[in-house]
Amino acid sequence: MSPGLASMTGFARVAGAHEATSYAWELRSVNGKGFDLKLRLPPGFDALEPALRDAAGRRLKRGNVSVTLTLKREAAVGTMIDEAVLERYRARAVALAAQIPGAPAPCAAALLALPGVIRPVSHDAGEIEDDEAAQVALASELAASFEAALDDLVVARLAEGARLGVMIAAFLDRIEAQVQAAWARADEQVTQHRARLEAALAALLSEANPVAPDRLAQEVALLATKSDVREELDRLGAHCAAARALLGEAAPIGRRFDFLMQEFNREANTLCSKSTALALTAIGLEMKAAIEQLREQVQNIE
Repeated sequence: MSPGLASMTGFARVAGAHEATSYAWELRSVNGKGFDLKLRLPPGFDALEPALRDAAGRRLKRGNVSVTLTLKREAAVGTMIDEAVLERYRARAVALAAQIPGAPAPCAAALLALPGVIRPVSHDAGEIEDDEAAQVALASELAASFEAALDDLVVARLAEGARLGVMIAAFLDRIEAQVQAAWARADEQVTQHRARLEAALAALLSEANPVAPDRLAQEVALLATKSDVREELDRLGAHCAAARALLGEAAPIGRRFDFLMQEFNREANTLCSKSTALALTAIGLEMKAAIEQLREQVQNIE
């Protein structure tokens, strides 16, 4: 079994923070005929897209991949002096000092300590003009964290691929067993079919319309050959061997396995159409069911 067998199904999430900005990458991958990448980036981060597409294209060959970047910026908290409140306090303090002989002038520190003079103020970080260097640093960290998310997605797809490999090998075992069972019936079918044809022809032919024995033998042999399934069984055995060889490769094998499944189906259909024995037909139908189940799993391979 190849350690590189990968599924097209996987999920990865990587979260982090850069200064006052927290972020999270979510990558989801499902089956697809080719490679299709959909990016959902916050406004203002479209410049990342070319590099992200390039990175994903190097790591993934097939599958519909959805990438979402979520950003959350903490509010910038500061303070401000409410000039209107301060002025009201100052005016009252001056008026009060004027009414009290020898009273000292109002103290700035005392005025600033009064309730409501200094108050906190919050600004949405998106409303604050970002420093260009900080933006570049954030973009660099986002790109690096995307690479980490890709690593996790590849690991997830490989883990799913390992499970697929076990299932596919089990289906191949089942198909090979059915091919062997069909071989046991193949020679028997040819002999039985020849005997039935000879009996039918003998009943139809009368002495008034004799047929040359050589011509009769040729026709019987031709019809018997049409019911011979041994060639289909040979090819099915070869397809099973080819499938196992594909499982041992490190490169993406999904497309080639798809084509091979078409050949499996073609031979199984021909086997059933040629069969004239109930037992062989039953084996052929079981084989078609196993091939269909195998095909469903192969659809998940990268």
